[in-house]
Amino acid sequence: AEPNQMVKAWRIEQETVAADVSQLASGALRVRLVSNGTLSEAVIERALDRVGFYLSLDDEIAEFYALAESDPDMMPLIERARGYHQVKIPSPIEHLCWAILAQRVPMPLAKKMKATIVGEFSNVIDVDGTQLVAFPSVDQLGSLSEQDWLRLTGNARKSKYLFGSVQRIAGVDEQFLRTGPFEEVEKFLLSLPGIGPWSASFLMVRGLGRMERMPADPEALRAASRAYGRPIDEGEFDRIAEHYGEWRGYWGHYLRAFA
Repeated sequence: AEPNQMVKAWRIEQETVAADVSQLASGALRVRLVSNGTLSEAVIERALDRVGFYLSLDDEIAEFYALAESDPDMMPLIERARGYHQVKIPSPIEHLCWAILAQRVPMPLAKKMKATIVGEFSNVIDVDGTQLVAFPSVDQLGSLSEQDWLRLTGNARKSKYLFGSVQRIAGVDEQFLRTGPFEEVEKFLLSLPGIGPWSASFLMVRGLGRMERMPADPEALRAASRAYGRPIDEGEFDRIAEHYGEWRGYWGHYLRAFA
C-alpha cells in the first residue's frame, strides 16, 4: 500500500471483500471494494460500515479536542496527532479470539494458533496482485466444534474458551455491543468463557470503540506520567479522566499511542 492508503480484507456474509482505502488531497477518503464475485447492495453496505467502524470515522473528535484545550499538558499530544481517529482491531470477533489466544502463552505461539485458525477457511482475495486473507466470520467460527478448536489450537483450555465464547457471541447483535448500555455490554463480555476484567476492558475500547471509561492500569499510568511530566497516581488519573467525560477513552488512547 502507498502512503495514505490501507488495504484490508473482511469476511462479510458469504463473501470475502477487500477494501482499498486512500485519502484524497481534500482529506476525504476514497473506498474501492474488491471481491471475487458481484457484491449485493447489502454486502456493500455492510462492508462500508465495517470500514467506517474499523477507522472510527463517525467519532466526533472535535468534542474531545475542545475539552483538551483547558488541559495544557495534553495539547502537545493533540497537536502531534490532530485528526487521528482510533484504528480499532479489525472486528469484534477477531479481537475476542485474540484476547483468548494471547493469554498466558508466548506471542509467537499465539500468532501461530491464530494463523492456523485463519488457514482453516478459504477467505483469500487478490487485490492488484497481492493476496489478502480475511479473518473468519462469526458464522464460520460458529461452525467449529470444540474438537475442531482443539485440533487448531492444540490447547484444551483455549479450545473450550473459544468454542464457548464464539457460540455465545454468535447469538448477540453486534449493534448491541457497539451501542448498548455500557454496563450491560461489559457484563455480557465478562460472562464469556476466558474473558476477565482486563480482556473485557480492552475489548470495549479497542474492539468496540466504547470510550466512556478508561481504566487506570499500569501502562495508562506510565503514559499519563510521561505526558504530564510528573508521577500520576490512580486518584489523579481518575480526576483528569473525569474532565473528559464520555471522551475519557480517547484521552487514554492518545496517551498510550502518543505520549
